[in-house]
Amino acid sequence: MGKGAIKEEESERKRKTWRWPLAALVVVLLAAAVSSRTASNVGFFFSDRNSCSCSLQGTGKYKGIVEDCCCDYETVDNLNSEVLNPLLQDLVTTPFFRYFKVKLWCDCPFWPDDGMCRLRDCSVCECPENEFPEPFKRPFVPGLPSDDLKCQEGKPQAAVDRTIDNRAFKGWVETNNPWTHDDDTDSGEMTYVNLQLNPERYTGYTGPSARRIWDSIYSENCPKYSSGETCPEKKVLYKLISGLHSSISMHIAADYLLDESSNQWGQNIELMYDRILRHPDRVRNLYFTYLFVLRAVTKATAYLEQAEYNTGNNAEDLKTQSLIKQLLYSPKLQTACPVPFDEAKLWQGQSAPELKQQIQKQFRNISALMDCVGCEKCRLWGKLQVQGLGTALKILFSIGDHHTLQLQRNEVIALVNLLNRLSESIKMVHDMGPDVERLMEDQIAKVSAKPGRLRRIWDLAISFW
Repeated sequence: MGKGAIKEEESERKRKTWRWPLAALVVVLLAAAVSSRTASNVGFFFSDRNSCSCSLQGTGKYKGIVEDCCCDYETVDNLNSEVLNPLLQDLVTTPFFRYFKVKLWCDCPFWPDDGMCRLRDCSVCECPENEFPEPFKRPFVPGLPSDDLKCQEGKPQAAVDRTIDNRAFKGWVETNNPWTHDDDTDSGEMTYVNLQLNPERYTGYTGPSARRIWDSIYSENCPKYSSGETCPEKKVLYKLISGLHSSISMHIAADYLLDESSNQWGQNIELMYDRILRHPDRVRNLYFTYLFVLRAVTKATAYLEQAEYNTGNNAEDLKTQSLIKQLLYSPKLQTACPVPFDEAKLWQGQSAPELKQQIQKQFRNISALMDCVGCEKCRLWGKLQVQGLGTALKILFSIGDHHTLQLQRNEVIALVNLLNRLSESIKMVHDMGPDVERLMEDQIAKVSAKPGRLRRIWDLAISFW
């Protein structure tokens, strides 16, 4: 064999050694380009929920025990679909759990007011009355603030409907929670909000303002733990916030404004895939957060069973009491997953008190950051769910031999509504996840075969082979 032939053979062998890594990189670029397209370019939607018959257990992605918990994925899915989700769906519509008392007018304690948190005097946008949907024009109940409705971040769907009825609540004991930034003591600036009129959904709150909130949460108060992290408490905090973030993203994607001109709402499966489903760690953290909050509810059984769910509507209040008992004493739950999360393994060692104070401070900062959210409806659900998570932390980690459990009415409402939010997200992941992933993978394959920008990326890679 001549020298020229040998040299040519060596050159071909070298080309082959990096040809496949380059191909793999191109495939990743194709997938990333497809998943990062804007929501306005969504060309297909998940519409047939009844076609979803396969479970996550069948996909092979989520098997065994949920990390750091005491139940496996299949058990969680079955319990949630058959028992917990139906009960929670009924429970959050009752008068007691329907209304949440919240302070929507606020000052951000971390950075100067840049228009993100102005509700009475919104400098971002004041919408003319004829731009608001009719439900936003309903008269306010006497005693509630009568200020003009403002659009938040230029989106009227971000405004909160404050319409409530004349239900009366019996007072509960006011107590402090060491895990949350409490601004509930100043009741003069607080109002009742009907959660059923203000569903958690897409509001148009995106861009730098929204990213600033999550960046502050993760970078300053809840950094992702390294693979070698040995402190389980730090891992728990990160996973709780990540799981809550996943749940919020699921609800935004599931109830999305697809076409603003025709007011068409539906499921944005592209966003659902990009934000949650293509990230297995985010799905696992969602399951973890669900079991953590469920454990807090079951641990507080004695308190929740005896609590007064009094709204002045005797029939509805009896129904609420019955649903609470069904939730707390579900035979299937007690048999299949009696202890969803074992909190006793945490806060061990001599440094436990200092570590708890540190993590409490971090979570208090996270709860205070909800005052910096520049969208009224996002702030409502952010405050409710962070307070619910803070209530779960209080139940599991702040009640000991020298402290008896005392909860505010608002804490109970936040806790149960948070559990329902997480339950809905778990159900969507289980029911829709496999089909959404399959549709997205098919779409990626189709786009990669079409001419255009993605094809040019592929052709460019080919030219280097």
